[in-house]
Amino acid sequence: METEAIGVVASHSDFSLISLLMAADPVVKLVLVALFLASVWSWIVIGEKFFKLGGLKKSSREFEEAFWSGRAGEIDMRPGQGGKDPASRVFISAAREWSDAGKGQPAAEATAIVSRAERSMRAAVDREIGRASSGLSILATIGSASPFIGLFGTVWGIMNAFLKIAEQQDTSLGTVAGPIAEALFATGLGLIAAIPAVIFYNKFTSDLTKLGDQLDTFSQDVLVRLSRRASDASRD
Repeated sequence: METEAIGVVASHSDFSLISLLMAADPVVKLVLVALFLASVWSWIVIGEKFFKLGGLKKSSREFEEAFWSGRAGEIDMRPGQGGKDPASRVFISAAREWSDAGKGQPAAEATAIVSRAERSMRAAVDREIGRASSGLSILATIGSASPFIGLFGTVWGIMNAFLKIAEQQDTSLGTVAGPIAEALFATGLGLIAAIPAVIFYNKFTSDLTKLGDQLDTFSQDVLVRLSRRASDASRD
């Protein structure tokens, strides 16, 4: 008899995903929509950062190779001009200091020139890393908040399941299946949104660290050469 009752309930109930979502509680629907939008937003940021950081590392490496081999050519050092990749913009910040010192103070102390160039390059590296890291806070927020938003939907769905049991005085599958399915789906969607955001946030943070190290190494090499030139100029 119990088996027949379960069969009747199952035959009159549609437990497909679409039907469960359409019949979900408004609060749970809001949670699911928020998590879906968060997931889409995170993948947009991931795609943009993946190609952007890859392009920055490649273009900086190509400039360094061209620079040290003498194939960099003339660089326009006017403000806002000449730099199309992080490495070239870092170099321009030091080259302008050298150019300004040479024009205004021919007998400027070598240490003063190098010190100003070092500060200028350090600021340029910080600007480049800050520019490249824009948007990562979105991934951090989605990665940390999505599981809790999903958990809220889970708690709300389970609460609805208990309310239905109390209301109908019935603990059958047909009574609680919908709210419990909504609750579990909210948990799953929260994890779907959070896991890629956390993984790629860590990856991009590592990539930014490597880019910063690359620019720091390049700036130190430039400073060594600039120091030699400044010392030679001060002796002349």
